[in-house]
Amino acid sequence: MKAIMVMFDSLNRRYLPCYGNGWVQAPSFCELAERTVVFENSYVGSMPCMPARRELHTGRYNLLHRSWGPLEPFDDSMPALLAAHGVHTHLVSDHQHYWEDGGATYHQRYSTWSIVRGQEGDRWKPLVGQVSPVNTDTRAQDRVNRQFITHEQDQAQTRTFDQALAFLELNHRADDWFLQVETFDPHEPFFTQPHYKALYPDGYDGPDFDWPEYRPVDESDEEIIRCRNNYAALLTMCDRNLGRVLAAMDRYDLWRDTMLIVNTDHGFLLAEHDWWAKCVMPFYSEVAHTPLFIWDPRSGVRGSRAHSLVQTIDLAPTLLDYFGAPLPMAMQGAPLGGTIAHDAPVRAAGLFGIFGGHVNVTDGRYVYMRGPASPANMPLYEYTLMPTHMRSLFTPEELRAAELAPPLPFTKQAPVLRIPAIQPANRDLLARQLGTMLYDLWADPGQAQGMADSAIEQRMIDHLRSLMAANDAPAEQFIRLGLDR
Repeated sequence: MKAIMVMFDSLNRRYLPCYGNGWVQAPSFCELAERTVVFENSYVGSMPCMPARRELHTGRYNLLHRSWGPLEPFDDSMPALLAAHGVHTHLVSDHQHYWEDGGATYHQRYSTWSIVRGQEGDRWKPLVGQVSPVNTDTRAQDRVNRQFITHEQDQAQTRTFDQALAFLELNHRADDWFLQVETFDPHEPFFTQPHYKALYPDGYDGPDFDWPEYRPVDESDEEIIRCRNNYAALLTMCDRNLGRVLAAMDRYDLWRDTMLIVNTDHGFLLAEHDWWAKCVMPFYSEVAHTPLFIWDPRSGVRGSRAHSLVQTIDLAPTLLDYFGAPLPMAMQGAPLGGTIAHDAPVRAAGLFGIFGGHVNVTDGRYVYMRGPASPANMPLYEYTLMPTHMRSLFTPEELRAAELAPPLPFTKQAPVLRIPAIQPANRDLLARQLGTMLYDLWADPGQAQGMADSAIEQRMIDHLRSLMAANDAPAEQFIRLGLDR
């Protein structure tokens, strides 16, 4: 048996024709929808990039115990578990966070791996004087990197898929392997080649706009349209490379015995709700409600839609189950074989959010966003044995207040550091401004107007409390949210 995962970053389902978009050119995604099961109720768990990947490995929610960080020594890693079961696992990725402090333990869990340089602010090309010696300015580094990316074949996304196709050429006759091909695109900056941009003409004549900041929108309508067009152009490039994988599956007759998963870590706001990007605002559906496609050769179901609620935490158990590997007790996700075959539900509700922000819960119809009970957004602690941020270690000043806490139920009897959390910029302000919200996605799919219904709110609170308890949430998370245990 074999499996391929094609993972995109920041893929907004509302920009895909197979999810109802009428203007973005993505024929390979349309073909994909005809050859797989399309999930209508797929949701993120923990945000953003590396918290989502920790869930992809462990099948457990990350958001209640720590922020961005590496795999922990006590974590069960799906690719490592597959390898122990005799399955060769291979990662090909241009996602530069894998080789930063906050993600450096993930790619080492695969049997083999290959990295492709050059995305975003990846500290790749050294032009002395064009970046500072400290080099913490990702935009300056990106301006350097782009000077070495003049053709489509130079772009990191293309080179990533080139290497994935090389793996298939070498190994398509072999058995017992899992290939994860993962591109940073269409994550910002929305940089691609002119022939893709020409597919989306507009009348804007100002400076090009392909990298929105994480903040409220203050751009003109023309600038917003240009940014959306640049995103669409990059998505069309993603579509082309997805088509290369589908063609390889045809060429090597892999549909017969190879699972295919096409997914993303989260979506992206492109001026909807008057916001750009993700993380600093509530997780509206453009971010939290994700595209997901799965072909399972065991059932052979294709061209259908599954409506059951699924999440990122389900992908690790799905792959382990597919290869016949045992699932660790700590995994909270569920194998999706039955959901793929006949839309069998695996959960009544699911958690999603970001460490220190709203804790959200959905049952597939209603979304409840629970804000902190006080403007201070406290108490809040990180539980970790790997004290790193995205691109740096925890400072000695942060660690001075750390204490060794007793083992948590999922840490395999290992104690952990309990570290007071630094409040992310704007998160407490936004919580005060927006507070707790309830939406009915059937009546209000655009989440334009919150609703007030005490009975529904109480039902969602019950889901929230139950899921937090099942995730072994620390007591202070209940206090922070104003919930009794």
